[in-house]
Amino acid sequence: MTAFHDVGYLELTKEVNNTGANKGDRTGTGTKSLFSRSLRFDLSDGSLPLLQAKSTPLRIIAEELFWFLRGNTNIRPLILKGVNIWNEWPYKAYLKKMGILVPDSGSEEWKTGLKDFIEQIKSDEEFANNHGELGPVYGSQWTKWATYESCGFGSDGLVIYKKTNPINQINRLIESIKNNPDSRSHIVTAWNPAEYDWLRANSLPPCHMMFQCYVANGRLSLDLIQRSCDTFLGVPFNIASYSLLLIMLAHVTGLEVGEFIWNGKDVHLYNNHMEQVTEMLSRDLRPSPSIEIVGKYSSITDFTLESFKLTGNNPHPHIPAPVAV
Repeated sequence: MTAFHDVGYLELTKEVNNTGANKGDRTGTGTKSLFSRSLRFDLSDGSLPLLQAKSTPLRIIAEELFWFLRGNTNIRPLILKGVNIWNEWPYKAYLKKMGILVPDSGSEEWKTGLKDFIEQIKSDEEFANNHGELGPVYGSQWTKWATYESCGFGSDGLVIYKKTNPINQINRLIESIKNNPDSRSHIVTAWNPAEYDWLRANSLPPCHMMFQCYVANGRLSLDLIQRSCDTFLGVPFNIASYSLLLIMLAHVTGLEVGEFIWNGKDVHLYNNHMEQVTEMLSRDLRPSPSIEIVGKYSSITDFTLESFKLTGNNPHPHIPAPVAV
């Protein structure tokens, strides 16, 4: 049976475009926005909801996912792989740290400065260590969630805590699925209130903030909660990324693949994406590709691009659009 996974996403995009409320946002760009929508994708047939209405490169999606799973939070490993989707945020932080006026995002001055910044990150490891760090984003929260223990009392009489024994939530999730499949606690969270203010000021608080897995009848399903949803640029990546993660988790836990459920909260289209949305919605519908794993993997961090065979991928051309930073 041929899957047409684009349908739900495109209908959601139309709904936001036609009925979304006009709202301001952190970036000052402005949006049309709806609150709380869900999409379901049955992946048991081997299909992958990789958007066909515009090119959405699996290579970039997969490399970012591998980067998360290995606990990385510095952009240099991504840049060295030719993946540039996280560059704007550390560049903006670098400019502020150096006391340089931040140009308008997307301006020629911004583009030239960003290109130079990326080249320096690529060529200078020390510079990258100092200025390419995103802070406690997904890789940190997924694999190094900080726990605390008391280490005495301060002069004010309050207990002083220190970070200790970070939790690898991904490893714990996999062991829980294997050993206690009926558990209702197969959960990984990236939302850490203690680090929200720092991330908002210096980087980006997690948008896809929590996921939960579910096992029944030998199949593994995954449900994602995403607090902030850039419908045109981000959501297609998020849907494909978490679907790929589900496929990988099912493989290493010895289960079949079930459903991926996407739950978006603030679902929005940026005002500077409207022409691109119109073009995308005018295109004909194409079937979703299929994906299979090549080889056998025991660890979630062993996967590479060569671990996957994608067939039937025939997307419409890429539609460029600015990222709201």
